[in-house]
Amino acid sequence: MLAEMPVISRDPMQPAGCRVTHVKKETHDTWTLDVTPPDKHWRFQPGQFSMLYVFGVGELPISISGDPQHPSKQTYTVRAVGMATRRLVSLKPKDWLGVRGPFGNGWPVEQARGKDVVLVAGGIGLAPLRPVIYHILAHRADYGRLILLYGARSPRDIIYTAELKAWAKLPQTEILTTVDYGGLSWRGNVGVVTSLFRRIALNPLRTVGMICGPEIMMSYAAREFEQKGVSRHDIYLSMERNMKCGIGLCGHCQHGPNFVCKDGPVFTYSSLERWIYKREI
Repeated sequence: MLAEMPVISRDPMQPAGCRVTHVKKETHDTWTLDVTPPDKHWRFQPGQFSMLYVFGVGELPISISGDPQHPSKQTYTVRAVGMATRRLVSLKPKDWLGVRGPFGNGWPVEQARGKDVVLVAGGIGLAPLRPVIYHILAHRADYGRLILLYGARSPRDIIYTAELKAWAKLPQTEILTTVDYGGLSWRGNVGVVTSLFRRIALNPLRTVGMICGPEIMMSYAAREFEQKGVSRHDIYLSMERNMKCGIGLCGHCQHGPNFVCKDGPVFTYSSLERWIYKREI
C-alpha cells in the first residue's frame, strides 16, 4: 500500500505566493531552487510533486527534491527544456513563484522498513528519489542496504555530484553511476543504467525497488528486478504525464484507468505492467 496523500487545507487550485530563497546550478541545463513554504504546516512525502506557477508564463508539475525532515524549505530540481522551465530556472532569490500542492502519493518508505532499498534513476529522475535517500539516512537503523544505480547522458549531466560522493562513503550504502558517453577523462562505467544490475547482489525476499526516469528505462529496470526474483508488488515506478490540475479533475494525465496526478505518480509495477508496454498510453 502506498502512502496516502495528505489533506491540503487550502484551495488546491489556488497558487500560494512563495519566495525563491536560493538557486544553485547543477549542470549546464539544470538548476535547483529553494523556495519558502506556503505556510508553517507545509509537509511532503518523498515522491510527491508541486504545481509551480511562473507568473505570466504558465504552470508545470515539478517533483519535490528536498529533505522531508526539513520542511522549512521546498526544493525543486528543474531541467530547462522549454519556455516555462527556462523562465523558472532564471528566477533569482527574492523572486515570487506560485506553488500548489503537494500532490500525489509517495514512495513506500514505510513499507520498505526492515528491507534493502534499491533505487534506479535515469537523468533528472534522481531528483524525485533524493528525498527517499534523505529519509533512509535520517532513519538508518530502520533499513537494510541502500543501493543507488544512477545513469546520465554524460559526466556533465550528473546532478548532485557532491552528495553522490558523500553518500558513497556511508556504511551499507552503495552508489553506482554510469553514463552513455564518457569522453576521454571519464574513468567510470559506460552504458545504460540497467547494465549496473550485474554488479549488485540482491536478496529478492527483502528488497524494495524504486525507479524513476525515462519510461523505456523504467520498463527495462523493472524487468531486471523481476529477473533477480523481486516481486512485482515490491517494484515501484514514478510516472510522468501532462499534469494540469493536480487533483484528477482535468483528465490530462490519464494513464490507462489511472490519473497520474491523483493515483500516482508512484505506482507498483504490478498495477502498471498491463499499460506501460502499450504505445500512446
